[in-house]
Amino acid sequence: MKVSLARSSLIYEWRRYLAAVLAVSFAGLLLIVQMALLLGLFGSVSLAIEQSRAALWIGYRNTQSVDLGRDLPPGSDLQAWQHPAVAAVERLHLGFGDWRRDDGVAISATINAIDTRPSALAFAHLLTSEQRRLLDEPDAVLIDRADKAKLGAQLGGVAEINGKRVRVAGFVDGIRAIGGVNVLASFNTARSIDPGFITGDETTYYLVALTPGADAAKVAHELNDRHPYKRYSVWRAKDFSVQSQLYWLFESGAGTGAGVATLLGLIVGIVITSQTLAASILASVKEFAALRALGVSQWALRRIVLEQAFWIGLVGLAITALLTAGAAWLGVVTSIAMKFPWWLLGGSTIVILAIALGSGWYALGALYRADPATLLR
Repeated sequence: MKVSLARSSLIYEWRRYLAAVLAVSFAGLLLIVQMALLLGLFGSVSLAIEQSRAALWIGYRNTQSVDLGRDLPPGSDLQAWQHPAVAAVERLHLGFGDWRRDDGVAISATINAIDTRPSALAFAHLLTSEQRRLLDEPDAVLIDRADKAKLGAQLGGVAEINGKRVRVAGFVDGIRAIGGVNVLASFNTARSIDPGFITGDETTYYLVALTPGADAAKVAHELNDRHPYKRYSVWRAKDFSVQSQLYWLFESGAGTGAGVATLLGLIVGIVITSQTLAASILASVKEFAALRALGVSQWALRRIVLEQAFWIGLVGLAITALLTAGAAWLGVVTSIAMKFPWWLLGGSTIVILAIALGSGWYALGALYRADPATLLR
């Protein structure tokens, strides 16, 4: 079986190239994990959208992010009820308050008043029928399991929100918020703990389900407010989710800071990786000089170096995949929000291989200047 010179040198001189492989691995891990944390952090802003089954969202006009919603004017759902492509319309109210722990510490809470019917749209991908049934009990609320320690909460325990008594009826996974906490409650419970619930008819969003085959973009356009002074806006769920995340990413200080930190980490990783990989290849300059002395063409040497760089990048990516799987598992265990979309993994693979091949090209410059006389020094 024939083995190329590039691979055979990597196999027999693996210690020489180990640092470059590890540099590629950790650069890839740094890039993927930082981006996954960034996506997870700002993805939690739109979790109410992504965990719900609604195709369209109706909210206060020009709302920039789902967590910044305001109460809608009465009648904002009228056109939705009359549209033939609409299968269901459901209320969602966002209230705010303080969760008071036993030690007196107040923690900001977002109160999500939702429909408790088993077929409800809000948080349909998250809640079971049993969990919705629990919310029908008086003063019952659900919180994220990861917030137990922060809130000092126990299953069946009693707490206060805005000075009103609530009971922790259960825990769910996947509603952790940035900074404060998310609390799920029925409309009846929300009326008793949310001072913004005055009449009980206040609504922050209408969630709209469509009939099978309906064009969401077309229906959204037809449902938009035609009043001269628009009172509400209609978004497709996917568009509203992206809009909310982009708002926090680019319009908030937290998003800008996290983005700059990720960019700096990527630049540092690229510089260290390229320099380490190039140094590993240049360490073989005497061997390459010997090949030139034997009459091997520069084109052949170029191919050897680039193949070495490619294999170093490939092995490094394999290690990165294992480390990323470990980081993802750790995120699940510790309830840290992380997202690994296909475009992040694919894009990171391309970037890392480009760094490896670019480092190979960088090493070629010194290689072309290598003189066979180097062997005598």
